[in-house]
Amino acid sequence: MTFSIVARCPDTGLLGVAVSSAVPAVGSMCPFVRANVGSISTQSWVNPYLAIRALNMMEAGASAQESLDTVLQADDARDLRQIGLVDSRGQAASWTGGACTEWAGHIVGNGFAIQGNMLVSQGTVDAMEKAFMHAIHNDLSERLLCALEAGQLAGGDKRGRQSACLKVIAEEDYPLWDIRVDEHAHPVKELRRVYNIAKLQLLPFIESMPKRIGPGTPAAESVVRMLALSPPDRPGGGGSAK
Repeated sequence: MTFSIVARCPDTGLLGVAVSSAVPAVGSMCPFVRANVGSISTQSWVNPYLAIRALNMMEAGASAQESLDTVLQADDARDLRQIGLVDSRGQAASWTGGACTEWAGHIVGNGFAIQGNMLVSQGTVDAMEKAFMHAIHNDLSERLLCALEAGQLAGGDKRGRQSACLKVIAEEDYPLWDIRVDEHAHPVKELRRVYNIAKLQLLPFIESMPKRIGPGTPAAESVVRMLALSPPDRPGGGGSAK
């Protein structure tokens, strides 16, 4: 009941997921990302343990395909599942169970996997692949968001729209990007709006946060001054004043 893309950037090693669905809070159940390990979207009749166990296997050295094969073998309801994953080497894999609601299917490419079920048509995943490849010179977060937008424009979930999420992890155990629209009539469009504001207001702060190795660097004075302003007065606006 969802369409998603998981990917790894070959230049930076960033790992990420973008996903949208006609259920609320898709970002709370489908995307799983672990720094230097892999990214996964588990969907259709969601089994989060497929993602958790696959990440554990990839962290221990298994490839995306090996991890996928192993976790599915232990799931008696695998025909109801859909899952896409990419490992830290950029090897991708995907599964669409035969009992997933039509249209359902996936595309696996170099460093990415795109999957969807209960879609208007195959055109959703085809459009996502085209947009992702066309945006090759952009950073991973932008490429994922472009793919999600293209999938929605091509039809997306045949029931309608309700939630969307973008999650990207770099070297740290905490995400570089973790933005969600949990309930909205136009969630992908709203996700883009939030992303544009967060890029100006939140990302500079995250980039100064403590690192796994080292304390990080204090936020620049310009960032401190910006965050002291009311949200509508900051670059990009948004929010509200008291």
